[in-house]
Amino acid sequence: MIKYITRRLIYSLPVLFGVLLVTFVLARAVPGDPCKSILGEKATQEVCDRFIHEKGLDKPVYQQFYIYVKDLAKGDLGESIRFHRPISQILVERLPTTVELGFFALLLATLVGIPLGMFSALRHNSMFDVGTMVFANVGVSMPVFWLGLMLMYIFALVLKGTPLALPPSGRLSPGVVSIPFYEVWGWYPEDAKDVPQMLQFFSNLYIFNSIITFEWEVLRDAARHLILPSVALATIPMAIIARMTRSSMLQVTGMDYVRTARAKGMSERAVVLRHIFRNALLPLVTVIGLQLGVIFSGAILTETIFSLAGVGRTLFEAITSRDYPVIQGFTVVIAVGYILLNLFVDLSYGFLDPRIRIE
Repeated sequence: MIKYITRRLIYSLPVLFGVLLVTFVLARAVPGDPCKSILGEKATQEVCDRFIHEKGLDKPVYQQFYIYVKDLAKGDLGESIRFHRPISQILVERLPTTVELGFFALLLATLVGIPLGMFSALRHNSMFDVGTMVFANVGVSMPVFWLGLMLMYIFALVLKGTPLALPPSGRLSPGVVSIPFYEVWGWYPEDAKDVPQMLQFFSNLYIFNSIITFEWEVLRDAARHLILPSVALATIPMAIIARMTRSSMLQVTGMDYVRTARAKGMSERAVVLRHIFRNALLPLVTVIGLQLGVIFSGAILTETIFSLAGVGRTLFEAITSRDYPVIQGFTVVIAVGYILLNLFVDLSYGFLDPRIRIE
């Protein structure tokens, strides 16, 4: 197993290098001047020349790429042109928002999509089956930005003042503060400047931080702020997961071992859970893993609409302002996430199907 994981990680290095190279070249191929985008249109040519020279953007592209790869190999993601801060610090602040949003969106899509697909397959060609597939087709066709705006209009304006009202933007309400767990536990004082970035990252996961510090008001408020963006982001993956669950279960239902299990007198519940659903999991796990890509791409619009300072919104702002180090650094982190997720999906195959472990 260790050899397999090591081999897969080594094979992933060319993929990561290719993603980095394409991102590096495309970011600079997009029309626009970083100086004008960041300093404003009134910046003089002299100021822009000095700005470009200070940031090293006047060097040939291949030389810039070599310098960036050399720094990246040392663990240095660079410094933002726009914010004048290390990319690692920006990631520590922005990545937790996207992680929370993506986790709950994928969790919602899975918990709703799989049961819908299962019941639809078990009641094939019934009214429930037809209704579920209509819902799935509508969900796949529904733009994230439109659904997000409609959810905000309904739950923040129409239902305002009712128990069903939900906050339309942000991560916490004004006046609600999440105190980092390392301050609550006395590991680091409030004015400490050398807090490890890993601790800062986990403390910025407001749901996680509020649970381990028993801040129930913060937990409730953070959860309410996540409902609308999570629903908007989960709709398309939910529909795809429901359709794949239905298709996989219908394909397995006609297998000989399913008919044999029923002929032995096994209960329908045991047949469905132990034989049909379990053998339909392999393609389903693959689809669920691939939905992370849908969630990351949808996070750009979702975070922008709901005013969430996450990776998607920061990446969009970096593209519009030509902040090349942020574009490259965030893309590297997303690519590494994809690689690790695909590795996890491959490893899960052996757990779900013993025949794969034997091979």
